[in-house]
Amino acid sequence: MPSPLSTVSTVSTLSALKAMADETRLAILNELTAGEACVCDLMETLEIKQPLLSFHLRILKEAGLITCRRDGRWCYYTMNEETVRELGVNVGLLASTSKRKGRRICC
Repeated sequence: MPSPLSTVSTVSTLSALKAMADETRLAILNELTAGEACVCDLMETLEIKQPLLSFHLRILKEAGLITCRRDGRWCYYTMNEETVRELGVNVGLLASTSKRKGRRICC
């Protein structure tokens, strides 16, 4: 049976879910739901050191979940709403296809 997701959607969904599978990265995303934040604000709020925060931000950025805007020597991070919305659609597709009627029951 074909997947309800395209190969591109499957790869991007998998990448996003892997990136979100960490308590610190979920906390970062939660902070970014309030809007743009700089690294110094995230360090203070989450009570983590800059190298560890940078590691987590890189993973979220590579997964397309956040974007970075430079202003001088400061970086301001924002949640990538398009990617998050697409992730929600893809997870919704998986949930809706798992409830299909008429599936044959084994044994």
